[in-house]
Amino acid sequence: MTLKVGILAAGITPDNLLAEFGSYADMFKDLFKRAGYEFDYATFDVRDDDFPGSASDCDAWIITGSKANVYQDLPWMRRLKLLILDIYKVDRPMLGICFGHQIIAEAFGGSVDKYSEGWGAGLHHYELLPGVSAVKPNSNEFTLSAMHQDQVVVKPDRANVLAFSAFCPFAALQYDNRILTFQAHPEFDVTFETRLVRHLRGQSLPESNADQALEELGAPAATTDSLAIAGWMARFVLRNQENF
Repeated sequence: MTLKVGILAAGITPDNLLAEFGSYADMFKDLFKRAGYEFDYATFDVRDDDFPGSASDCDAWIITGSKANVYQDLPWMRRLKLLILDIYKVDRPMLGICFGHQIIAEAFGGSVDKYSEGWGAGLHHYELLPGVSAVKPNSNEFTLSAMHQDQVVVKPDRANVLAFSAFCPFAALQYDNRILTFQAHPEFDVTFETRLVRHLRGQSLPESNADQALEELGAPAATTDSLAIAGWMARFVLRNQENF
């Protein structure tokens, strides 16, 4: 039986990049496929109040990124938080990325706010805590594309920190072996991240931050560990199949 993954789409790719790169939901489908995992998918545009009928409708769940801020506390966000708690109660594995990482933290009593050090954009490097299995051979670090001004500033008591950086102390969190979340974007490759930074430069993203990000993205060796993180996420949800 193929795992059915419900994608709770909290945002979508900017209009001028959508046709070329697809939606955030599409990016996750492509990422898992490139990593060698075939799932069935159902996508729910929760920002448009399109929700599943039940937390048990899918075998596993993903909450995507979004340009929205968790602390806007919009009606669809309040409904999403209730769904998050329901998914936890029925013991379905769940993944959260960027906004998803943040709203899951808030649902469990954490706090999200604009980070005092400003924007995180471009390629960011994270260190695994001691005891966390290596993402790639002989390394306790990984690199992903980042695009956020907000981040988790107070960790929920239930969450354990798996990875961090000086800029992002709560870069990856795990909740009781049921939920795994990342602040950065494994679904964003270097090409998309570069185009996104250029698109946002001088608008929501300050030019200085954008230029610094573009310099690293333009380096010959610029790459991410997206496929390794995809493998980590896939193994996490597959390992939890036995729970249901």
